[in-house]
Amino acid sequence: MALNEKTQKVMNILLKVFTALVVAVTVFVMVFTVVTVALFDKNDRAVFGYKFFIVQSDSMSLSENNADLDVHFNAGDLVIVTDKFEVKELKAGDIITFVSQNEDSYGETVTHMIKEVVRTSSGALIGFKTYGTNTGAEDSVLVEPEFIIGKYNSQIKGVGHVMAFMKSVPGYIVCVLTPFLLLIGNQAINVIRLYRRYKAEQVSDELLDAVLE
Repeated sequence: MALNEKTQKVMNILLKVFTALVVAVTVFVMVFTVVTVALFDKNDRAVFGYKFFIVQSDSMSLSENNADLDVHFNAGDLVIVTDKFEVKELKAGDIITFVSQNEDSYGETVTHMIKEVVRTSSGALIGFKTYGTNTGAEDSVLVEPEFIIGKYNSQIKGVGHVMAFMKSVPGYIVCVLTPFLLLIGNQAINVIRLYRRYKAEQVSDELLDAVLE
């Protein structure tokens, strides 16, 4: 086999591998985008009892005020909460996600730690005092049971930053447009090659017919 034929064979293999990688990345980005849009930051949507929220502030990030606690998360982290729990069993130290009724964050989804369970003199549950462990500042309004979305389960660092990048113009260009254009360009090259091969075979057949005649 000639050297140029070997080189061409290697190039064809590399091209196929590159194409497969581009397709895989493109499909992954599309699936990731659909899943995040459909599930993340949706109070009423759960997967097997779990809900997903992007942290919007550093109120639970590590500081000297909460260094002794096991759980810390930062703005941009993904918090996973479960709706499989009993409100009456919640206690101080549990972390819950709820719809804030505070004046400065009304209607926002907040994930804070329970500082105290508030009950009536007869023991009936009223609500929960919550706070951000970073500063220790209490939320100004009690969290009533009806506004609780879920109980903290786990977290994934930095997912929110990835989402923010993907939603930006540079992120769209890098993660969606560029792979798509590369894929289209590769297919266009394959079509051109097939067309040239077809024309070359036609010319060859015509020459052969001329010789036979």
